[in-house]
Amino acid sequence: MKYHQNPTAVFNREFFVSKLVLLVLISIALFFSNFLFGINKAKASQAASVSGDFRYSFNSPGTLLETGSMGESSSPYFWVNSGAKLVIGKEGSGGTVSGKLPISDPFRVLYSSNNALDTESGYHPQNIFRLLTRSIWGDLEQELTFRITNQNLADSPNREGHNGILLMSRYSDQYNLYYAGIRNDGEAIIKKKVNGSYYTLASVQIFGVKGQYDRTTTPSLLPKMKWMRMKVQVTDQKDGSVKIRLLLDRENDGSFVSILSAVDQGVGGEPLHKAGYAGIRTDFMDVEFDNYRVSNY
Repeated sequence: MKYHQNPTAVFNREFFVSKLVLLVLISIALFFSNFLFGINKAKASQAASVSGDFRYSFNSPGTLLETGSMGESSSPYFWVNSGAKLVIGKEGSGGTVSGKLPISDPFRVLYSSNNALDTESGYHPQNIFRLLTRSIWGDLEQELTFRITNQNLADSPNREGHNGILLMSRYSDQYNLYYAGIRNDGEAIIKKKVNGSYYTLASVQIFGVKGQYDRTTTPSLLPKMKWMRMKVQVTDQKDGSVKIRLLLDRENDGSFVSILSAVDQGVGGEPLHKAGYAGIRTDFMDVEFDNYRVSNY
């Protein structure tokens, strides 16, 4: 697929196999996709030099496939870490896989073997979607326009109110990062993950009523088929802390409202000062994306 020609610039991946085994299985899946199913696999690309302000509008139709490592990604700007595919359609927006994968899809087979529980026998790998930039960011402002098109009501015990759509920052690896966003239980959340343990830095109810969420009868309080825009700012402070601020534009008209902020003074360990990757995480839902931006802040 084509990418920006001149940019102005996870709960974990729920696989219960080693990275080595996962890499081997993905390589096998892509082999079959190339030679048995006729799906084109682009060659790995070097990471692009991105600084200052990076914007991506999802306006070049194509598919970016998940790979076992960032260096194998065919995009110089993004890595699909989990969720099988970033799909960019003719309508000028991208997103997760939408609906069910065909039974013969190599990623359906792969996820059925690795994590059938969360992905409903591999048919919905988007239930654990993770998309990362290949560029490194310290103090940043990250934005995304999105809309939720469907909730995937898997039987997995990991489908809960804390699932949602979130922006990741200072991602060192899947065990160490900040993330902020909105959840199925209607809460806005800012969290920190240190050595695999989660710590809530701040939360507030912004959709529905607290306690209204029910896994069976009310599986999400988030609006569907409604374009919104989310913004996250992460900055080091002079006293050694890190400030994280979450803003939401509910009508996608430029009217951002600050809905939550937190200051990490060492919860669960030292604040995450090291620059890292940015990106998008979604859980148990189909989501469309548009107008992604990361800039120094």
